Amino acid sequence: MTTSLPASVRTQAYIDGKFVDAEDGATFDNLSPATGQVLNKVAAASAADVDTAVAAARRAFDGGAWSKISPAERKAVLLKFADLVEQNANELALIDSIDAGKPITDCEQLDIPDVIMTIRWYAEAIDKVFGKVSPTGADNVGLIVREASGVVGVVVPWNFPSNTLAWKIAPALAAGNSIVVKPAELSPLSALRYAELATEAGIPDGVFNVVTGLGHVAGKALGLHDDVDVVAFTGSVEVGRMFLKYAADSNLKQVALEMGGKSPQIVFADMRDELHTVAEDLAGAAFWNGGQNCTAGSRILVHNSIKDDFVKLIADLAANLKVGDPQNRETEIGPLIEASARERVLRYIDDAKASGAKVIGGERILDETGGFFVSPAVIDEVEPTSAVVRDEIFGPVVAVLGFETEEEAIALANDTVYGLAANVWTRDINVALRVARSVRAGTVAVNGFSEGDISTPFGGFGLSGFGGHDKGLEAFDQYSELKTIWVTLR
Repeated sequence: MTTSLPASVRTQAYIDGKFVDAEDGATFDNLSPATGQVLNKVAAASAADVDTAVAAARRAFDGGAWSKISPAERKAVLLKFADLVEQNANELALIDSIDAGKPITDCEQLDIPDVIMTIRWYAEAIDKVFGKVSPTGADNVGLIVREASGVVGVVVPWNFPSNTLAWKIAPALAAGNSIVVKPAELSPLSALRYAELATEAGIPDGVFNVVTGLGHVAGKALGLHDDVDVVAFTGSVEVGRMFLKYAADSNLKQVALEMGGKSPQIVFADMRDELHTVAEDLAGAAFWNGGQNCTAGSRILVHNSIKDDFVKLIADLAANLKVGDPQNRETEIGPLIEASARERVLRYIDDAKASGAKVIGGERILDETGGFFVSPAVIDEVEPTSAVVRDEIFGPVVAVLGFETEEEAIALANDTVYGLAANVWTRDINVALRVARSVRAGTVAVNGFSEGDISTPFGGFGLSGFGGHDKGLEAFDQYSELKTIWVTLR
């Protein structure tokens, strides 16, 4: 297994335009998911370090070197930032592949290009988002404007360390805010490089800060900080709830949460002649990034008349997926992020077997590497109340359920506390639109797994989301404050 990080990798926090050790010199071990070995030791920021970063962000915001310049000037700097990311794309892809155990081809072909596109899109959107003039009488003018919120705390997960970072920092910076990023301790490295590139692009010192550290220390301190105006978080429901409590216990800061999912993929009987195409798409939806994806298509609902054929197809596809070294360009599924994640996934698989379900695959493999590998699992003959159907497993596990009627499919799809994404396969446009409108999810794709694109808002219903959306022009809403200016003409 290859674990040689680029020479540019830094492991200190990044505060006020420079790399610094944690105030008390503390570090934590950053492990390779592919080998289980320590990659490096990373600064473990304390609450005092978070105070320092937030103070730098506040000074920068109040000083106006970023917040008060013209939209055209911010646009030019962000476009240069995107250019620098593009120039260093291979290096950033390698960092994420080694640090998070992601297949290198996914990082090169999907993740980093998405970062570049996202930064450019929001840079171009800066001067295309307008305020409004309210209808008034002749003696008044009512202006409705948006202003940057101030200091934004950005807390991102380990599974897509670059994409989710870009979805938050691009609109936050475009709106004129200063940011303090707390990357996941399981994949902290690329955020530091992005901050360094942002400074090189011309983003002023103090505007882009990164506090590496443990969630229950640095993340908590950011959530409780009285001088943080907004927290944007992607991660688990458990931690999302904590950020709402932190806001309540501090300054009632705005909180935007994008959390878990148990996304249904619904396949109707009229797809019989295209079932192989459907199976290929849904194998990708279930097993992309090892199933470590909040929109993973981990529940497949298939009409009973084609269910047995479908199960055979997707099981064959799963068995042929190459699991292994993230640096091998033939690898399609890398390791799970840590040992406890592998054990959790295997427990779900064992529990399904014990309850009488039919499990195809789902084995602990490649132990000789020291990494955290599990082969993809397809689970059939399972009850809708089973834990593998109801819980977000965050691993390469998909459960298949049958249905008879459209109404039953909708009921099964909505039988969840989550509501992030869904997918409907049918050639009947009437069925497609009826089901898409009936399934309670923030994004419903038709005839192909998708999260939409940068122009469409991304967020969820139920326990999947709260307080805002990533992507689209709608993302500006969570990083800006609405203000009315009422002018009396005299």
